[in-house]
Amino acid sequence: MSADSQSTTTNALPSIRLATVLSDAEQQKANDLLALLQADTQTSHNADVNHQPIVIKRFVDGRGLACPMPLLKAKVGLRDVANGESLYVVATDANSQADITAFCRQSQQANAQNQLVLTVNRDTNEQPTDNSLTQHFDTIYHFIITKTDSN
Repeated sequence: MSADSQSTTTNALPSIRLATVLSDAEQQKANDLLALLQADTQTSHNADVNHQPIVIKRFVDGRGLACPMPLLKAKVGLRDVANGESLYVVATDANSQADITAFCRQSQQANAQNQLVLTVNRDTNEQPTDNSLTQHFDTIYHFIITKTDSN
C-alpha cells in the first residue's frame, strides 16, 4: 500500500488475509469477526473497488474495554507490524472510533517515517458467532490499520 493511500470510502472490503503468526485462537476470533464485517458490508452496498490485499499481522480484541484501553492496546500491537502489514482492532466502546481515527490522522500529519492508514473503519450491529464473551454488545467497531512508509 502506498503512502498516498486514503481511508476506505466505499463499502467494499479489500481482500483480507491473516498472517500465520497469529495464534489459532486469534485466527478463529478474527475470522468470526471478519465474517460479520463482510456480511454487513455485502448487505449495505456492493461497490466494485480494486484494493490491494490486506495482510493482518496482529489482532487486538478490545470488546468490553472502556476508552482509552482499545487505543492503548492498538498502539502496543502496532509495534509488531511492519510497513505494508495491518493491525485488526475490534472495540465496543463508541469513543474508540473517535480515538483510533484521530490517532491515525495524527500519524499522517506528523510526517513520521511510518504513517498509519485507517483502511477499514466500520461498525456492525450484530453479534459474531464466537462464544468467547459472556457479555453481548449492540455495536462492534472494526478497524484495520495499515502501516505505510511515508518515503
